[in-house]
Amino acid sequence: MAIDLDLREKGAVRNGEPSSSDARLFMQFLAFGNCRARELLVPALSHAGMEAVLYQDVNDPRGVGLLLWAVDPGFFVEQARDFLLKPPFIDLIPKPEYTMLGRTYALGHEPDLQDWLIEKPRRTVLNPAWSWAIWYPLRRSGALSGLAPEELSRVLGEHGKIGHAFGEADYAHDVRLACFGLDKRDNDFVIGLIGHDLYPLSACVQAMRKTRQTSQYIQSMGPFFAGRAVWQHAQR
Repeated sequence: MAIDLDLREKGAVRNGEPSSSDARLFMQFLAFGNCRARELLVPALSHAGMEAVLYQDVNDPRGVGLLLWAVDPGFFVEQARDFLLKPPFIDLIPKPEYTMLGRTYALGHEPDLQDWLIEKPRRTVLNPAWSWAIWYPLRRSGALSGLAPEELSRVLGEHGKIGHAFGEADYAHDVRLACFGLDKRDNDFVIGLIGHDLYPLSACVQAMRKTRQTSQYIQSMGPFFAGRAVWQHAQR
């Protein structure tokens, strides 16, 4: 059996051919404790010039979360690492159980791949009107892959309708990242739910729990990080 090694992201058909792209955005979420002076973190981040979002952890009065992203994953082991190994972040206590790393991906019908893969996730996390966020990883069970295509479409469609409805109502906007092989717990996806208030994000998670995908085909979810952005920076 031939193996298709075309690793490009595929979008909607244009002029009889599917659009494609080799570019994708890698996003990493990190959490820290022992933050006694948040006001020291923002100037350091501003001076570094990195695109990022800094969150206050709603469940830890000394906790913060940091979201970073780049097209080149080398950024995380070069510029980001050098920055995090200096004050003030070196003085914080890492919470590796919350570390998440994923990449944007296409489903095959996106009309504008560049926007879907690169710009839309940035717009979502940088929108000052949507300061609340819940970030979590998840792993599907192998049984989901064994479903017939028609049944799989129904299972995924039920999930997608809920997400679409929350987005259309401006209650919750999602960032979906694939993370196969990118974390120590072997998760499949990283999900970010972003919105103007915390309750609708929690309600979205609750609504998703009732779907067949979550109730029957999700092997694990979490841990969950809930917080509010106190600093968002985009490069001009």
